[in-house]
Amino acid sequence: MSNIYNDIDSTLLSQEEIEKKVAELAQIINTEYSDKNPIMVCILKGSAIFYSDLCKQITCKMQMDFMQASSYGNGTETTGMVIIKKELDNDIKGRHVVLIEDIIDSGVTLSNLKIELQKREPASLKIMTLLSKRARRESDIEADYCGFEIDDYFVVGYGLDFAEQYRNMPYVGVLKKEVYEQHLKAMKA
Repeated sequence: MSNIYNDIDSTLLSQEEIEKKVAELAQIINTEYSDKNPIMVCILKGSAIFYSDLCKQITCKMQMDFMQASSYGNGTETTGMVIIKKELDNDIKGRHVVLIEDIIDSGVTLSNLKIELQKREPASLKIMTLLSKRARRESDIEADYCGFEIDDYFVVGYGLDFAEQYRNMPYVGVLKKEVYEQHLKAMKA
């Protein structure tokens, strides 16, 4: 019987650490956007769990929206090409927008999304990420609000995936190297 937890080398961020940080980030939104009715945009799929937990703690008026874009496919390296798979439902012109991301890794996807969304003339556009991995950054982009800076580990859990697996773990863990190496080897065969 397969168990996703057997593929984890170590816990990087516990469920408790994440819950505490999400509460802190929600309080920032409550303070900075108390009278702005922001559109909180979840970048699917990875941000869904973070986004849900965050929004439940936001007490100011806000709207929810969702966008899906990717530059990774099923690999571990960005392809450099961003594909928008799901577009926003709301017009953001003149609105305060906060993009909610699970991790800024290469920054390629988010950088391209930010450029695209700025063309739509929002009143403001800010980025909140749970995790930032500067060691792998290829684009000059930073979050306005960041939960945790992490080293260059291949992390999964709490929405983060590898080949669409592991998102359902309640914490962020470091994936065993042999797990993704086996997968990539099988893809090349």
